[in-house]
Amino acid sequence: MRTGTIARGLGLASALAALITGLSMNPASAVRAAPEPAPAAAAAPAAFTHPGVLVSRPQLDFVRAKVQAGAQPWKGAYDQMMASKYASLTRTAKPRAVVECGSYSNPNYGCTDEREDAIAAYTLSLAWYITQDSRYAAKAIELMDAWSAVIKDHTNSNAPLQTGWAGSSWPKAAEIIKYTYSGWPNAGRFATMLRDVYLPKVINGSNSNGNWELSMTEAAIGISVFLEDRTSYDKAVAKFRGRVPAYIYLTSDGALPKTAPGSGLDTRDKIINYWQGQSTFMDGLSQETCRDLTHTGYGLSAISHIAETSRIQGQDLYPEIADRLRHALGLHAKYQLGAAVPSSLCGGSLKDNLGPVTEVGFNALHNRMGIAMTNTQTLTEQRRPAGTDNLFVAWETLTHANNPN
Repeated sequence: MRTGTIARGLGLASALAALITGLSMNPASAVRAAPEPAPAAAAAPAAFTHPGVLVSRPQLDFVRAKVQAGAQPWKGAYDQMMASKYASLTRTAKPRAVVECGSYSNPNYGCTDEREDAIAAYTLSLAWYITQDSRYAAKAIELMDAWSAVIKDHTNSNAPLQTGWAGSSWPKAAEIIKYTYSGWPNAGRFATMLRDVYLPKVINGSNSNGNWELSMTEAAIGISVFLEDRTSYDKAVAKFRGRVPAYIYLTSDGALPKTAPGSGLDTRDKIINYWQGQSTFMDGLSQETCRDLTHTGYGLSAISHIAETSRIQGQDLYPEIADRLRHALGLHAKYQLGAAVPSSLCGGSLKDNLGPVTEVGFNALHNRMGIAMTNTQTLTEQRRPAGTDNLFVAWETLTHANNPN
């Protein structure tokens, strides 16, 4: 331990000496060549916190108290959730051994069924905690058991993304049920499903569009927490740290956006093509802004979810990504609210909308960290209660609006 500390100290001293030497020889080139400081080493918690995927017990207790008191916006958000098809106590699971999803879920063999059963399991787990009505826990367990008994694989071109979306919702449900409800005999089989069917598809990431890798990483983080798998957790955090700077641009990055490790984007033309042809960069621009706001919303949502889970687990990633996330939420909220799009941004036209994705990031950055976010606040409050995108985002006004925990 002592030897390692001394070695790190000597290494730091050597690096500092080299940097000073470089500056004295050629200040301009030395500054340009200096690498970005390496982020702190990934470190899974010594003991995982449960429930601890996107929502913690203190957060759930806060929500339950607000709903019971009839306070807004939580009561309205709860009523919206309970009126949805996902809270139904008569839902029948539709598991498959192989879920086959092509591009844009075409073909769609079980893709919608799987995602929606996973969202339903999470919805029912929230309903259980808030009401303490065991029927909701039993139904959530029924859905999770149905899938864990059957599924073996995801196939076709959208398999990694499909696995990421469903794999983001399953652990959120499982964490609440396992750690707040007594009586889930098949919890071990469900864990085996996550370890054998889901984790291998998402843990190594993707060099596709950023929302893919971010959603896959969200699933990997959540699954790792449920499995208490420290190695996979650390690997997913490292993937996240490489991807976020490559998904959201800051002017401090320089003339071109950063690239994710292993992306192969080694020329200006390749980078611009990857950024949907956009060659003018501004604070908060995302790699998919000029594709459409919906896919951008997927990416920003996954970033927020991963950071939120890490915070619950005692390794807060928000400070590392706060500047990028606040600029990204603010930029896209501004145009979502109707500001004229300049010709320098995506040719003066933006498509689609962000979806119900701002609550988690806004609560963390504005309410907890005290960052002013006028446009994001306006959009978030206008759109309440935020519902579900029917993919992997659900009920975040209920769970995260002004939640101090």
